[in-house]
Amino acid sequence: MTMNGRTHRTVGLTLIEMTLVVATIALLVGLALPAVRAMVDSFQSEGGTKSIIHAALNAARTMAVTHQRYIGVRFQKACRSNDPADPLKGLLDAPQYMVFIVHEEREDSGNLGDGFRAMDGHEPIKLPDTIGVMDLTKVKSDADLDEPRELSDATTFSIVFSPSGKLLIRNVRVRNRDGDPDTTSNTEVSRDDIFNKKAQVDLGVGLLYQDDYGAGTLSAYPNLGLGEEVSCTSFVLYNRQAFRRAYEKGKAWTECLLGLSADMVYVSPYTGDLISSQ
Repeated sequence: MTMNGRTHRTVGLTLIEMTLVVATIALLVGLALPAVRAMVDSFQSEGGTKSIIHAALNAARTMAVTHQRYIGVRFQKACRSNDPADPLKGLLDAPQYMVFIVHEEREDSGNLGDGFRAMDGHEPIKLPDTIGVMDLTKVKSDADLDEPRELSDATTFSIVFSPSGKLLIRNVRVRNRDGDPDTTSNTEVSRDDIFNKKAQVDLGVGLLYQDDYGAGTLSAYPNLGLGEEVSCTSFVLYNRQAFRRAYEKGKAWTECLLGLSADMVYVSPYTGDLISSQ
């Protein structure tokens, strides 16, 4: 009783009400977990990966038209090594990323007509760990994948759109935002956090190696397998675990990739949509 004679009622939940609330929440979580797990698994599947790529290509095409620039998507593995004798150590397990790239028009950054850099304000998109993407036109036999350098080359490629929004084939050389070439005599340091010189990436400044600026033995790091490339119009998706088993036996083409040649995915030259070969 209160001083004025009225009954005071405690505000809150009783033990029974609290038990019912907890039980309801537990039930809802239990029902939702399978749906959440299915959603996560869908992005780890081939279909989910294809959807991610489709969305990225459509975004690149839209930006090319909007900004009236050559803009595309670069696919590349984030491999780093401090071992000079094995600069691509761990390439098989390295995650693969998609990066929006834009044609570099700065005249004070190397004067490379084929130069591209990462677009400002767009973070790299990590692809699922279970699915890899490859430019199959660079592979025609097991001998083409004898060394990590060849594997690096096949998993590093670009798809580029013109200012009119049309898919095109053109030379691409990706570099850091400062345009510094990767040569042993160059002492300038770039702080680009996406593409950078090998020395910088190995120190943790940058995510992906930029393209070599030399050719063959003239390059500062000729074993990276990264140089000027021709943009492509198709690719294949592969199971990374199955590819690893075949690659370690020296039969990556005959036991894995050859069977995927019929599943080539093409990019529509006019809409940027993905077209299955089947």
